[in-house]
Amino acid sequence: MSVFGGVSKGERNRVRIRVRSAMGAQARLEGRFLGGRPPYGYTLTDLGPHPHPAKAGDGKRLHGLALDPVTGVTVQRIFREFLAGRGYLAIAERLTADGVPCPSAEDPERNRHRSGIAWSKSAIRVILTNPRYTGRQIWNKQRKDETLLDIEDVTLGFTTTLRWNSREQWIVSDRVVHPQLVDDETFAQAQDIMASRSRTAAPHGGKRASHPYLLRGAFSCSDCRRKMEGHWAHEEAYYRCRFPAEYAQANTIQHPRNIYLRERDVLGPLDHWLAKVFSPHRIDGTIDLLAESAQAPADDQAVRADRAKRTLADCDRKLTTYRAALEAGADPVVVTEWIAQTQEVRARAESELRAVQAARAGQLTRDDVAALVRANTDLVEILRVAEHADRAALYEQPGLMLTYDHGKQKVLVEMNLNQHLASPRGATVCVRGGT
Repeated sequence: MSVFGGVSKGERNRVRIRVRSAMGAQARLEGRFLGGRPPYGYTLTDLGPHPHPAKAGDGKRLHGLALDPVTGVTVQRIFREFLAGRGYLAIAERLTADGVPCPSAEDPERNRHRSGIAWSKSAIRVILTNPRYTGRQIWNKQRKDETLLDIEDVTLGFTTTLRWNSREQWIVSDRVVHPQLVDDETFAQAQDIMASRSRTAAPHGGKRASHPYLLRGAFSCSDCRRKMEGHWAHEEAYYRCRFPAEYAQANTIQHPRNIYLRERDVLGPLDHWLAKVFSPHRIDGTIDLLAESAQAPADDQAVRADRAKRTLADCDRKLTTYRAALEAGADPVVVTEWIAQTQEVRARAESELRAVQAARAGQLTRDDVAALVRANTDLVEILRVAEHADRAALYEQPGLMLTYDHGKQKVLVEMNLNQHLASPRGATVCVRGGT
């Protein structure tokens, strides 16, 4: 098994190198758009059927970047004002004061995790450093690094992390392939100004520490409705919001310069509040909600299973058609390639169906949920003695949402036990070499 695993991993790496080399050549020589979100200032346009016959037969089409007449003007304005000597925050203030929607407000469907109430310094900087506005295609700005989940047990597989590549590793098209918003000279001037203003920080002496936060991602600021970020100070976990330091104030939001909240001050009252949910007069309703929440993944699994079965049926139909075409005298090379691609899709659908069936086998019933809840009624004591990772998971699973009101010095706590029904997203663990 070790030999087969090594051979399989080696082949996967060879396939990855070939695919990335081909994609890099397409980006550099053809300037092909290889997917992802269009940058602010552009929209996607249809360029016709895919040049690969099999993909074109499946209905896939090529796409490219087209100029957005509304947001494209804003991009040009940002470059003009920056070259005139204004800084990131000054530009953000003027755009917000003039009622120009920021990128997240311009497309709220894809930015539901952002408030979109004002322009930020980071949004201005990202636009000024994006070479796509010169009309050239850019690829390989990020890479995927694989890290073993456990170096003592390699059978657990790998986890994949996205990391930014240096500018020297970016692949830039040889020619202009979509409408220019700024010329090369203007873009170069903007980069020179940013380089002259940047301050070189001292090199970091060693690996950065990873501090534990029990309520990571749960806190929001009542003034700006943004997520509060974790901050480690005096050997303790804090949560803070620095809206004025990052966002324009022209929208008249009344917000202190810094808002801090110590995690330790919240945990005690929060544990006692959670314990009330499991009090005797509420426990039946809590069990019902937990059982309904456990049923939600089952409903999602039914959708996944149905989708996998439809894919299998479609693949079987295509394979029958391809074999008939081969017997009728079609080009064996082309048809064989179509068959190989369809069989790959079919194998993925079979794997998905098997995974769903395995998950269904471990589904909790209402009686199971009730037995678990009634056996663990002293929630405060359980949380007090729990390991840090387990305690953080216990806070995360009920869908806790905490809103901090700085003026009243209070935290509004909401809990959505039925969070799986409210959102299609769930916790996903990605590994390589096993599940």
